[in-house]
Amino acid sequence: MTQNQSPPETSLTDQVGLTPGLRRDARRADDHAWIEVIQRMDDIYADLVHYQVELEEKNSQLEDAQSFIQSVISSMSEILIVCDINGHIQQVNQALLDNIGIEEFRIMGKPLSMLFSEKFLPMVADIPEHIRSGSLIDCEVDLANSKQQPVPMAINCSARFDYDDRLSGLVITGRPLGELRKAYDELRHAHEELKTAQKHLIQSEKMATLGRLVAGVAHELNNPISFLFGNMHALNGYQDKFKIYLDAIHNNVGEKERETLRKNLRIDHMLKDIPPLVEASMEGAERISEIVQNLRVFTTPQESKKQSFDLISVLKRATKWVLKATTVQPDISEHYPERLNLINNEGYVHQILVNLIQNAIDAMQQVEQPKLDIILRQDKKYLHIHIHDNGHGIEEADLLKVFDPFFTTKAVGRGTGLGLYISYGLATEQCQGNLSVQNHIDGGAEFIFSLPLEDRA
Repeated sequence: MTQNQSPPETSLTDQVGLTPGLRRDARRADDHAWIEVIQRMDDIYADLVHYQVELEEKNSQLEDAQSFIQSVISSMSEILIVCDINGHIQQVNQALLDNIGIEEFRIMGKPLSMLFSEKFLPMVADIPEHIRSGSLIDCEVDLANSKQQPVPMAINCSARFDYDDRLSGLVITGRPLGELRKAYDELRHAHEELKTAQKHLIQSEKMATLGRLVAGVAHELNNPISFLFGNMHALNGYQDKFKIYLDAIHNNVGEKERETLRKNLRIDHMLKDIPPLVEASMEGAERISEIVQNLRVFTTPQESKKQSFDLISVLKRATKWVLKATTVQPDISEHYPERLNLINNEGYVHQILVNLIQNAIDAMQQVEQPKLDIILRQDKKYLHIHIHDNGHGIEEADLLKVFDPFFTTKAVGRGTGLGLYISYGLATEQCQGNLSVQNHIDGGAEFIFSLPLEDRA
């Protein structure tokens, strides 16, 4: 063997001096171990490939989810601000950037306070503390745009939690108040128009009802006016005779002539007649004043001013007005006390009663023996006025429509369809009561007007 020649390599088994048989078994064991190692490496590689595929799929899903979330955030019309627990901005949406006119990179990581007007900075400084205490914030603020001009916003601030349900920050959402105020102004304007239209409807229905009652009211006024006119005519004649008698006294006529004149002029009779004439004239004038006052109460729009009044007097007056303006003269059955004081709006109560009685009269136009029952009942909370006619009643399908505006079963030109609708609104809103209808067990329709007893005087 030369100097440069290496000694032949020997295996570990040769070096330890194993027999040929043992060496053969050892080589076989070595080969088997290498095969197992290679197989194990193949399995590990296959697992790595599988995990890589799954990781790529999860990553793709995560990217899709992030893209979806970002598209949703970008398309939001409301502003969005996401901050960490210390109030540093982590994310905003395009709606915020459009409203304040500032680029995103200028505000990311900056304190939340930089977005708000100066007067709201103390409130903004307290937001993280509010979030830590678990309270929510819902208020109106002014953001500051790129020109430091206020941008009114209605914002809501709530806590944000991580996957371990630990407090990690806060989320602010908001909407420009300009839109809200515009919507509110439009709603308020529509509401005012509705209230005005309702007031006009009520007034129109009052005048329409008053038109139907003109004949009865004229008759009510005619009696005291005629009586007053007759009394004034008599007193005017007495005045001429008194003047003749007084002139004779002033001319110093003789006693005998004066007594004759006194007898011929019936001075003693006139002196006895004057007190009852004056008293009756005063009564007629007071009656006229009362009728005019009732007309004013009925026709003049009133605020919801409550006062004490005699319900029975109002009920009788409403019945009298309606009956004197119609050819239908029903047999009236009255079941109520002599007097009953309530505290409510007398004008509205009167209008409702007139409408209900007029409606009952209209329902009995074709009835041979019309009959009207007016009954007062009460429970612990309400006084109920039942007005029952013996007409043909109301179709079951129409019972739910009776108080709808413009609904009427009368012939064209005989009804506006607003009387019961307005009466229902007055009963429920102005009088704090209720108005209902049903078909009576004995036939005909029955309206029930309920007034609260806690307003009883």
